[in-house]
Amino acid sequence: MRPKHRLTIVIIIFSMVSLACVRNALVPEMTDEQKIQGTAYAIATQAAINPTLKPGENAPLPTPDVPHVLPTLRTEPLQYFAQSGDTYSKIAMNHGVPLQELLEENDILDENMLFIEQEISIPPSKPIADAPAFKIIPDSELVYGPAIVNFSAAQFLEGRQGYLLSYSEEIDGEQIAGVEIINRVARNYSVNPRLLLALLEYMGGWITNPRPSQDQINFPLNYQEENFKGLYRQMQFAANNLNRWFYLWQVNALGQFILNDGAVIRPNPSVNAGTVGVQYFFSQILGREAWEQAVTEHGFIGHYQMLFAYPFNYAMEPLLPGKLVQPVMQLPFEDGIQWSFTGGPHASWDSGSAWGAIDFAPPGDMYGCNTSNDWVTAVADGHVVRSGYGAVVLDLDGDGKEQTGWTVLYFHIESRDRIERGTVVRAGDPIGHPSCEGGVSTGTHVHIARRYNGTWIAADGDIPFVMDGWKSSGQGTEYDGELTRNTKKVEAWEGRQEENQISR
Repeated sequence: MRPKHRLTIVIIIFSMVSLACVRNALVPEMTDEQKIQGTAYAIATQAAINPTLKPGENAPLPTPDVPHVLPTLRTEPLQYFAQSGDTYSKIAMNHGVPLQELLEENDILDENMLFIEQEISIPPSKPIADAPAFKIIPDSELVYGPAIVNFSAAQFLEGRQGYLLSYSEEIDGEQIAGVEIINRVARNYSVNPRLLLALLEYMGGWITNPRPSQDQINFPLNYQEENFKGLYRQMQFAANNLNRWFYLWQVNALGQFILNDGAVIRPNPSVNAGTVGVQYFFSQILGREAWEQAVTEHGFIGHYQMLFAYPFNYAMEPLLPGKLVQPVMQLPFEDGIQWSFTGGPHASWDSGSAWGAIDFAPPGDMYGCNTSNDWVTAVADGHVVRSGYGAVVLDLDGDGKEQTGWTVLYFHIESRDRIERGTVVRAGDPIGHPSCEGGVSTGTHVHIARRYNGTWIAADGDIPFVMDGWKSSGQGTEYDGELTRNTKKVEAWEGRQEENQISR
């Protein structure tokens, strides 16, 4: 639950570590075995794509996209006033400038001190080069969608001797095998597990090397932050950043990469969202030389082909049909009970995903994380295809697969009375009770979001979230938004306010 943004007091904000800070991150060299395997896989794959190709020849590159419209870069400084929750690194990232340039522009000596309503001068970006036009993966290889319906990470690892096969990690008091960590992150973030495995091999060698270095064990993707030590946190970092530009690129919202060494690169307008997602991920951990190697035909794609095949062999496009329409849905609670609309469009899962989620809190006078006996209910007929760790996923197309068609994610569902996986429900049937389980929350509520073919659907975009005729919209700021039906409007506010009450 988040408040509508109205600032009345000044407080001190401690900044988080910048994603764009400079590190000496390098791409690991391929072993001789990997090079031999990669060459063999590449030759075999190219021959499968085009039998007329001779050894060493490359298949034609995928067709360039219709050029995306890149935002016009500023040429003058921009004045910005800090808001609740801001950090210098967040401000720099949101405005496309290196953190160090922001600090120098404002003569900041202590980057841990930031005040609400503090005026900050944001310098213009200074790109030094353009990104390559090489397409790395299709969009369907980034999302947890139809292309991986028949893929099993466990089966893929059978017979391999890499470090991942025997790895396990304690997560929330439970020992989890490495392959299940990959699967859990893939499902939660809706990111393709093949892509996560290929990145893990490229940066850490975990698929083919049984004895990676201690640094590769601690930071398998080479994101060298103590809070992101271990496979689970590194995979979360990867999935969130793959998502970030995948979704922002589709709405023409970003105009530059800031590489790990502070270099600013303009994206190529002819590449697809999946490629940009991979380029952005590598920008967070690599400097210019290593980044340019990773995102061209001699880099990451070689490892991908070594493990799987030419990524465009898996392409299933478009993921979203041109005239996609949301099925009929109803509000996720029982008739005649008044709930609070506490969160307008915001991230579906972690900060990088599309703003596809909205929040509702149950009735009552208690605030914070308290037990509620009110029921969250099914928004439509469907099958429960996932239930656990605070989440319930409802499949609406009847095929029992989370990767295809329309699915609805419910989050913060209490374990008590939570519906079981495999249950068939009708619209209005109970799903479980709202809670704070499964993640960070300031109070008991339900977080609900939609996907189609594994793609998060924005609640403030072309396909608004519509339930019982209430249509979602946003105000350009995360969590700020309205639900509108005919001439009636309900605003999103934290807590229980007259403006945010809604019932079926």
